[in-house]
Amino acid sequence: MLRTAICALGLYAGLAGAVTALETSAGQVRIEVMATGLDEPWSIGFLPDGRFVVTERDGRLTLFPAEGGAPLAQISGLPQVAAVGQGGLLDVLIPQDFAQSRAVLLSYAVAQPNGGEGTAMGAGRLSEDGTRLEDFRQLFEMRPGGSGGRHFGSRMVEAPDGSIFLTLGDRGTPELAQDLARHEGSVVRLTRKGAAAGEGFGPAALPELYSKGHRNPQGAALDASGRLWVVEHGAQGGDEVNLITAGRNYGWPVIAYGRDYGGGKIGTGTAAPGLEQPVTYWDPSIAPSGLMIYSGSLFPEWQGDIFTGSLKYDYISRLDPEADFAEERLQAPETGRVRDVRQGPEGAIWFLSVTEGAVFRIVPAS
Repeated sequence: MLRTAICALGLYAGLAGAVTALETSAGQVRIEVMATGLDEPWSIGFLPDGRFVVTERDGRLTLFPAEGGAPLAQISGLPQVAAVGQGGLLDVLIPQDFAQSRAVLLSYAVAQPNGGEGTAMGAGRLSEDGTRLEDFRQLFEMRPGGSGGRHFGSRMVEAPDGSIFLTLGDRGTPELAQDLARHEGSVVRLTRKGAAAGEGFGPAALPELYSKGHRNPQGAALDASGRLWVVEHGAQGGDEVNLITAGRNYGWPVIAYGRDYGGGKIGTGTAAPGLEQPVTYWDPSIAPSGLMIYSGSLFPEWQGDIFTGSLKYDYISRLDPEADFAEERLQAPETGRVRDVRQGPEGAIWFLSVTEGAVFRIVPAS
């Protein structure tokens, strides 16, 4: 597979500039190709020196140079993953202390004793030459129970104190999102050793539960104030943007803004006592994945804005909190099934396209 990826990347060997010019609210931008030849890319992470790593769902983690192009290494030492349905090797997180720890965190689907699969999180140390993860250890695994191949969640976010937020989908069993003895449909908060990091629902609940009532949160990020935001898939309509607070229940499947597949009603309606409302939602669904809140200097007009990819309609969504979350759609030939959106170390907007099997970045045209 590495040889195939290198050959594919060679197709772009002469492309050092724009692939596409695009008019936006921040002026004209260009979309540059940074890596190609990827199969179901799921997440991207940046090392302090600008090099980047990309996960592919069937179990590969690849290191690329900061300037893009052919891969430097296909990294070994990864955990065995269950590449079943929507599961596999999913998110990657490079923590704030990487320069000292060289830690790389991964979320992934694992086979469980009941014959199903669950979401897990683990960490290893990237070797000095960048070719392998050393001493990889699984730190957390959701309780066995899910047997379908969908709704793994799996985005990780590092909190300012170094703890890790991990999103977990309902695994296709909606009622478990309301069960405080289950991990399905939750955000958990963990230490770097995999223990509960405090806060949540009290002694009657699993200690690592931070929030509940989620369907399938595939994007998560902190804003400039350190608050956690997630985007999650609804059913037919009702994809949500939620601002997460410890110990709160976000309603699924008791309340929802969408309809069940086939048109049936979900739960009791759109509101109920003790259940949180989304900050905003999409109807029809866009299938949001990846989440980034922009803080760079390349696009000052967009600072504080929320970016997420659409797996369904092939665009990047920009939501402006100062304009009642009005949406701008950044759409181009490169934005097919955008799985992840990240802010690069230089302030560019990077994204992964599943359709193109590629990594791109958005920079000002001049």
